[in-house]
Amino acid sequence: MTLISLSRRLRRTPFSEGVEAAGVKAYTVYNHMLLPTVFRSVQEDYRHLKEKVQLWDVAVERQVELRGPDAGRLMQMLTPRDLRGMLPGQCFYVPIVDETGGMLNDPVAVKLAEDRWWISIADSDLLFWVKGIAYGYRLDVLVEEPDVSPLAVQGPHAEDVVAAVFGDRVRDVRFFRFGVFDFQGRDMVVARSGYSKQGGFEIYLEGADMGMDLWNALMEAGRQWDIHAGCPNLIERIEGGLLSYGNDMDRRNTPHECGLGRFCNTQTAIGCVGRDALLRVAVEGPVQQVRAIEIHGDVPPCDRIWPLMDGEMQVGRVTSAAWSPDFECGVAIGMVRMTHWNSGTDLDVMTPDGPRAVSVHETFWI
Repeated sequence: MTLISLSRRLRRTPFSEGVEAAGVKAYTVYNHMLLPTVFRSVQEDYRHLKEKVQLWDVAVERQVELRGPDAGRLMQMLTPRDLRGMLPGQCFYVPIVDETGGMLNDPVAVKLAEDRWWISIADSDLLFWVKGIAYGYRLDVLVEEPDVSPLAVQGPHAEDVVAAVFGDRVRDVRFFRFGVFDFQGRDMVVARSGYSKQGGFEIYLEGADMGMDLWNALMEAGRQWDIHAGCPNLIERIEGGLLSYGNDMDRRNTPHECGLGRFCNTQTAIGCVGRDALLRVAVEGPVQQVRAIEIHGDVPPCDRIWPLMDGEMQVGRVTSAAWSPDFECGVAIGMVRMTHWNSGTDLDVMTPDGPRAVSVHETFWI
């Protein structure tokens, strides 16, 4: 067994005590923090997530806070999604791009007020890019990482659990909206969102002092629905086509290649630093794009890129793969050339255990 040597560079979270008590079996490193990846087993965690309810320590979703008169202007400079109609209380999924149109992150933007935003980031040091843009353009805005740690409740009974702690008014929060709710005398942002297709909420804890109070309250409230500690599940996220930044895409890919073109209002998102590059992409179209890949046969662990082959010619790559108990096949996320991305195209993928036959699909399973 290979172990990770812990140090202060790998930060604990306000919920680490609860995670450890729940019997976490594996972590990954995400935004310089420990993110749980397995509790019972990937397969058991998958089944429980789909049928019951789980509490996830996702404090690794660090926030980049924009605060000041130019906060809205800066937010629009970061993304090709047109934010002019976004109101306080809304959450938007926003591709963040550089000057070439390459993906730097795919976070959720939380609009707290006209002059205050949180960017709930995936795994990358986005803070430095945002600070650089703000400084370079001499914007009147403060950019910092606040002491905010999200805690997610995901699964079919997530709403019941969150309502038991925050009150039935939380049931009125619509998808990708948030409300402010009291917990033991402290206001907390509670959003209907999360990194699964099973539905749920993310609670943004400001400050670390009440972390275990919140964790324990949700665990106690969820007991009647058989709540377990959980984490983003590899199988479920692939079934749902939820991309992992740094794994399924990176700054060499444009949003259009990642299937995120619907979040790019390139003509009207005036001010986005990557707008000119993306205007060219919008006209020419991508030459490769993310697709669902069905693998025929067993699926070994996928911890590296697997080439997608048409005979002797590589036409893409698989970046995430797992066996799906519900769909009884291998499920995968791949980046495929336009010549081979049509649904029904048959290819081979080169795994560490040898080649496997695969089929390309335009849509994911859930």
